[in-house]
Amino acid sequence: MRIETEVKLDFCDVLIRPKRSTLSSRNDVSLFRELIFPHTKNKIYTIPLLVSNLYVTGTITMAKAIEKHNCAVVLHKFYSNDVLYNFFHDSKDNSARLNHWVSIGINDNDLAKFDDLYKKFAVPNLCVDIANGYQEVFVEKIKYLRDKYKNLNIMAGNVVTGDMTEALLLAGADVVKIGIGNGNLCTTRKVTGVGYPQLSAVIECADAAHGLKGLVCSDGGITCTGDIAKAFCAGADFVMAGSIFVGHDECECEIIEENNKKYVIAYGMSSKMAQEKHFNIKNYRASEGREVKALYKGSVESTISEILGGLRSTLTYIGANKLKEASKRTTFVMVNRQVSNYFNDVN
Repeated sequence: MRIETEVKLDFCDVLIRPKRSTLSSRNDVSLFRELIFPHTKNKIYTIPLLVSNLYVTGTITMAKAIEKHNCAVVLHKFYSNDVLYNFFHDSKDNSARLNHWVSIGINDNDLAKFDDLYKKFAVPNLCVDIANGYQEVFVEKIKYLRDKYKNLNIMAGNVVTGDMTEALLLAGADVVKIGIGNGNLCTTRKVTGVGYPQLSAVIECADAAHGLKGLVCSDGGITCTGDIAKAFCAGADFVMAGSIFVGHDECECEIIEENNKKYVIAYGMSSKMAQEKHFNIKNYRASEGREVKALYKGSVESTISEILGGLRSTLTYIGANKLKEASKRTTFVMVNRQVSNYFNDVN
């Protein structure tokens, strides 16, 4: 046993210090980035905001709405190949569609399903998503996928340390997903005691990845639009958010009405509800997610506009006219303030 005494920080532990700026308007700011995937050398020009592959948010309906804003969705794992094929086949008339990601796990059925899809349509982006990216078998599966699909952009995770970020990049991942136990729909920290403060995880893993010309995606811990800005300012190349997109028409959520107000029921992918709906429950597993009740929010248009507008404001405050410059222009200030939880528990 050992104890690390260096302070590690979450998003709520810092604010971004403003700096002198020559920018006079948010309209002077560009949120687009050209990113190069290190193994495939493919280039993508996009606003690198991703909607999480939660069953309730990683939907095709969400993807069609988000792509209008040049952002993308990591589609959940439960669509059939026929549905995915029809969705991506439309990209012949809509190039923005190719920015979305298909997600899988690492069991044999997942790999076989993806292989069948890839033979029908060579989707460009794959997210290989498991809760614990520290398993040796995970690194082996990434090596297998890289060897088999030379032109496939691969995102892999989740991990929270520089050493495993480097291991996954060297195994064949182009993007490493950062975050364990930090999501609003996740209880891993409470159930297992395992985790890592997200801001520090992004800073350290981005440093490790960029040294190898790799990319990182900050995944989770987003309670407000300012947290998305902090993740980009910490060095994230992509930022993935789930709970902030819950409650919209584009989600797959149950809507209930109480006291003349509409709510939706959402759940994490390791929750008891998810295990009952989507997985065969194993008696040796504990639930590491939760079910929550959130206000129904209508169309996602208002939320995505608020997020992108907030990001532009952040960049004007620090004098960066491009998103790529955010981390170089950022000074974080430690604060003693906790952000209240975004959701109320169902129970």
